[in-house]
Amino acid sequence: MSYTYLITGATSDVGRTLIERLLRNAPDALVLAQGCGDLDKLATLCQRFPGQIRPFDVDLSDRAKVDTFMQLLDTSAPAPTHFIHLPALPVVNTKFKGFDQTRFDKDLEIEVHSAIRICRGILPAMTRAKFGRVLFIQTSYTIGCPPKNTAAYVMAKSAIGGLVKSLAVEYAKFGITVNCVAPSMMETNFLKDTPDLIVQASAADNPMGRNATPEDVVPAMAFLLSDDAGFITGVTLPVTGGSAIV
Repeated sequence: MSYTYLITGATSDVGRTLIERLLRNAPDALVLAQGCGDLDKLATLCQRFPGQIRPFDVDLSDRAKVDTFMQLLDTSAPAPTHFIHLPALPVVNTKFKGFDQTRFDKDLEIEVHSAIRICRGILPAMTRAKFGRVLFIQTSYTIGCPPKNTAAYVMAKSAIGGLVKSLAVEYAKFGITVNCVAPSMMETNFLKDTPDLIVQASAADNPMGRNATPEDVVPAMAFLLSDDAGFITGVTLPVTGGSAIV
C-alpha cells in the first residue's frame, strides 16, 4: 500500500525533518506539503525527492482558504492515508494582563479550527479504507504545571489535546489512530520571539542538560505514524529528555 501524507506546517523545521525521514526509504510515498508564504524552504527536499512532494501555499488562518484547499485536494490528489498537523504561531511569553486577543484568535484558527476542517475532509475516506494515522504536535507545557506567561499557547495546545482524545475514541473502530507528541522546548525557528535567557534556562533545567531538537522528536512521530503503532491511539507522548514525566 502506498501512503499519502498530508502535512500542514510542512515548511517548519520539524516538518522538513519529518518529510526527509518519511521519504528516505519510501519511493512510492507522496507528501502533500502545506506552507504559507515560505514554500521555498521545501526546495531542497523537492529536488532530493522528485515527484514525491506537492507543495501548497495556504493561509490556515482563513477558513475559506482552508475549505478551498480541501476541495483542491479532493479533486487533484490521492486521499491522505496520514495527516500530520504541525502549524502554530511562535510562542510569546507575556503576562495575562497583556493578553493579545487578536493574536490568540488567529492562532486558534491556525492550530485548531483548520485542524477540525481538515479532519472533517479527510476522515471519511480513511473510514472507508479502514485505515488512517492522524498526528498532532502538542507541548510538554500541557503536562503538569505550565510555565508562567504562556496562557495563549497552553490554551491552544490544550484544545488540540481535547480534539485528539475525542477523535481517537470515535474512529478507533475504523482502524484510524489519533495521537500527539508533546516535546519540551525545541530549539527551532519557533523560538524566534522567545528571549535567549528563557531558552538557556530551559536547557539548564532539563535532566539531559539541553533542549530538544527536531531530530529528537521526529523518530517518535514516525513511530506513531507507522504500521507498528496500530494499537496506540489517544495518547500524548512526551518527548522531553525527562523534564516532564507522566
